[in-house]
Amino acid sequence: MNTETPHASKDNETTASPKPARFMTWHRRVFGFCLIIFAMELGLFLAVFPWRPEWELNWVPVHSRSLSGLWMNRYFRGMISGLGLLNIYIAIAELFKQFKSFFTAEKN
Repeated sequence: MNTETPHASKDNETTASPKPARFMTWHRRVFGFCLIIFAMELGLFLAVFPWRPEWELNWVPVHSRSLSGLWMNRYFRGMISGLGLLNIYIAIAELFKQFKSFFTAEKN
């Protein structure tokens, strides 16, 4: 038989829950910060690099004549830059999400 009252088990659960909740919040913030840095760096690289002169010195147009036409195409470069802008948008959205969660957590 269980000699504990239902109230005692609830008290034990509430005292044990703040530590994992605090760990998960910290874990999410660190992961979010790493996502922001990674997405921003990747986005800036993808948005700028296709329009630099170094793009033409890559191994793709030199070693493959069939892919050279696609690689040097302005529409393909624009598509790669668009992916970079999408990554920058994701980084900024995640940054605002982190700020929002930080300020709402401070009020509680």
